[in-house]
Amino acid sequence: MMGKSSSGARVRRQALADALDAELMKRLLPATAVHALGDWLAGSGARYAIGAGAHAVEYVPAHWSGVEPWPGQLFERSHAEVARVTRDQVAAVAREAVEGCRWSEALVASYVWGQGRTGYGPHRLMGILAEPGVADALAECGSVLRKEGAVAAYRVLYGSVRGLGPAFFTKLLYFLDQAMDVPPTPRALVLDQRVACVFRTHAARVGLESGLASASDVATWIWSDGGWTPHRYGVYLKWMNAASGQLASSGIGWPEASPDLLELALFDGVWDPAT
Repeated sequence: MMGKSSSGARVRRQALADALDAELMKRLLPATAVHALGDWLAGSGARYAIGAGAHAVEYVPAHWSGVEPWPGQLFERSHAEVARVTRDQVAAVAREAVEGCRWSEALVASYVWGQGRTGYGPHRLMGILAEPGVADALAECGSVLRKEGAVAAYRVLYGSVRGLGPAFFTKLLYFLDQAMDVPPTPRALVLDQRVACVFRTHAARVGLESGLASASDVATWIWSDGGWTPHRYGVYLKWMNAASGQLASSGIGWPEASPDLLELALFDGVWDPAT
């Protein structure tokens, strides 16, 4: 009896999550968000008017001296000063890595970009690269991404490599997507804790305004700080593409087909759904 009760509770909870997802698709970005994003694009975000490729992250190459393989397009590890790497540059590394089936190099470049100057990044990456089966998992991910798209590739990496969680392997998926001929929609995007927090706040507010039961609790569950399921990643990509289309047609100068620019803006805190 307990098993049936527990199963029924899970079904009801998922039904609430599905209802909240449906409301989010009906209510994409509110006018306050469109205005904030437009102001950002006209101001501090103006350098991204043609896309997110110029977005750069600082790192210190010498801190990554123990990481192998090291992509030749990044600074030499003898370089002890702060360097910068852009999204476009990481995508270029990924293209060469894909051509030579050097999947670990694509992971290293995306991880360096993702960690930046965080001190524990190199140690964590060395642990990931030492995991048995990591090379096979990365190769399978690349193959599935090319044939079946982002959500299927996410499913390949979900829980498959110890230490490599969605907040970092979605960065790899994003750059591989930039480097490969893949199914056109939805394109892979980065999903991390900061972006999920924006979704959690927005979903809770939309749910409450829609009169959905337990909206805040459900939003906290589905947009947690990590461990997002492949289904959740698919919901995220669908919403981001729709919201990017909304922005492109809003008259604020948002570039067409730029959901990654919206991801960057949400990561940078351009819009706070709580206000």
